[in-house]
Amino acid sequence: LFQVSDQKPLGCWSVKHGQVLTCPVVCNFETHEYIAVHDDKVLRIWKNEDINLDKVFKATLSAEVHRIHSLPNGGPVVLFRGGGVRTLDVLLEAPQQEIENIISDEVIKWSEAFMEGKQPVLIFTTEKDGDFFVYVQKLKTNTLHKYKLEQQELSKPMSFTAYIKNRIITLLCLCSNDCVYKVLVPLQQNTEEEEQILPKSLLLNLSVSGSVLKGTSFVVLDKDHIAVLGGLTASNEEPKECLTIWNTKFQTLQTSKELPLGTSGQLWCYEEKFFFTHGKVLTVIMYKCETSSLAAAVGKLKDGQTPDVSAFVNWNTLGYEELADSFQSQQSGALKYESTMALRSERNAVASVQPDDLSVGKLLLNLKDVPRRIFEDGIRQLMSQAQTLELQASIGSVVTALTNRYKANSNHYHRTFMLEIVQTYDLSYSLCPDLMAVALERKDVHLLQTCLLRFPDIPEEMTYACLEMFLSIDEDYLKYTDLDLDSVICYIDIESNNKEVKTEIVENGFSTEQEEGTWDTQLTEESSLTSDGELCPVGAQRAALLNAVLCSAYSEAFLLPHLKNLPAKQAVLFLRYLFYLYVKCSEKINTTLPGMSSPTISQIMDWMCILLDAHFTVIVMLPEAKLFLSSMHKFVRAQVRFYSELNKIEGSLQELQRLHHQKDPQTYSIEVLEII
Repeated sequence: LFQVSDQKPLGCWSVKHGQVLTCPVVCNFETHEYIAVHDDKVLRIWKNEDINLDKVFKATLSAEVHRIHSLPNGGPVVLFRGGGVRTLDVLLEAPQQEIENIISDEVIKWSEAFMEGKQPVLIFTTEKDGDFFVYVQKLKTNTLHKYKLEQQELSKPMSFTAYIKNRIITLLCLCSNDCVYKVLVPLQQNTEEEEQILPKSLLLNLSVSGSVLKGTSFVVLDKDHIAVLGGLTASNEEPKECLTIWNTKFQTLQTSKELPLGTSGQLWCYEEKFFFTHGKVLTVIMYKCETSSLAAAVGKLKDGQTPDVSAFVNWNTLGYEELADSFQSQQSGALKYESTMALRSERNAVASVQPDDLSVGKLLLNLKDVPRRIFEDGIRQLMSQAQTLELQASIGSVVTALTNRYKANSNHYHRTFMLEIVQTYDLSYSLCPDLMAVALERKDVHLLQTCLLRFPDIPEEMTYACLEMFLSIDEDYLKYTDLDLDSVICYIDIESNNKEVKTEIVENGFSTEQEEGTWDTQLTEESSLTSDGELCPVGAQRAALLNAVLCSAYSEAFLLPHLKNLPAKQAVLFLRYLFYLYVKCSEKINTTLPGMSSPTISQIMDWMCILLDAHFTVIVMLPEAKLFLSSMHKFVRAQVRFYSELNKIEGSLQELQRLHHQKDPQTYSIEVLEII
């Protein structure tokens, strides 16, 4: 389970060895539960807080499941391989109920569910001996209609999609002759005919300028646009996988993008976002449909040129070429880059574009080889003109432009400018994914520290890369580096070679020096062994960098494999620093470190646990770590003993609190209560 906007994993579940998930998992929008089927007949239902699938709800069904469809207002609908359909509620009342076999020797090729008013409707297509059939199932009235698709020579349906409007289902077929056909499927069947044949009408021919698109899957965007994923082939050339968008009203290719890393051939569309696999990652691209017009469609293929790729879709999320190169504006006119959420084409002549209207792409083309100061002034002007609602996305594009400029020429590293942007605006890793990689390459630790503290969606691989560099970078390099030391300034003496500041913090009338018991004294003596006489094992600059790592969000399952690659020497150093922080937290009543952006005791303990999980065997074998591990063990054991003693008197404390609430002293008083 992933949060797409932040690119962060939220959960992970797996079936037992030997079991196989046999249909896509869906979410029940009404109960916020997940539904899966493994081994064709075993149904599993669970929630976010469930960890082990073996312990969640299980039901064994009497027939094999083909697919589960979940409707926002209609609940989950289960389609069986024999053509039987049940709502999940009805199915759970009697999981072993008999499921009818409707389609006999036919094989289900595709299915989809819709809401017609308040009634769920399921449509699925089947194939038998080269013939294709369409079934429409209304669940509330329990009526089933069967149709046969019109056959055409040298044309076989390969992929389907559909939408419902005005009580008519429009079924689109992507066929083997590189054409898309439209079929109108009525919800009410003419009962006089035993098998009504549905005619197909040509909607779109997937060929342009001598090239043919061999589509594998497609989706409907609106009444005039479809998106097709497939291989674009030209004469005497190898096929190139592309995502293309077509205007069905004017039969034109609206825009396209080559996908050199390859795809799985599957394409999904949800809330104006494309989802498809590109290489080994799931790519999400935002798009915006505008009213189709002849003026907008004509000119996209002017003089056989490649379609204008900046209109309609923001391809910059793919991040292969420099941002400026994705704007084909030399021949077709000026383009306005509005945001990562929406891109539109302005059909103005280049000469008529005013300086105030320059887009990121056009501005970069004009400022490509200018000095740094002029370049930054131009970008600042553009940022000041960005609309408030689209400011974040526009700033993200600016940062991407700066990193791409550096990739093209390493002399163009706008360190101060990029740091200023990250400190000023609420950005995220997903808006400028190359920024931290460039900062790592340049060893720009201040920029990395700022990103770790401000970005909510940093991948675990990048977090680990920062940690490894912070632990290995030379101390002399850090001494002359400007960093944010707010998280360490209150408990590490910056002026006296990392000696601890002896500041006394008195909280609620409690002084640690005055009130510490003998066990606290013992712990202080033991902890000094791990921190070299109460000294922090790292300098203030390195401590500030490590604190930024500790404060960043992560998923343990995704971070642990990377931590195992951390060299043993660095792992021990990091563990000693974590233990130092843990001791400092334990000295205070509220177990919190002073200062801004300081890690919490929970974050410190979580990192200690995951680091020990990753390196325990290696650390135990290191001679220099034995004394440290022994001291850490004694400290933790003493704390466990102390909290165990507190648990024993918990009942007495609660009773005293109850007695105290019953009294209502009108004047100031001091009460001495003795616990026996």
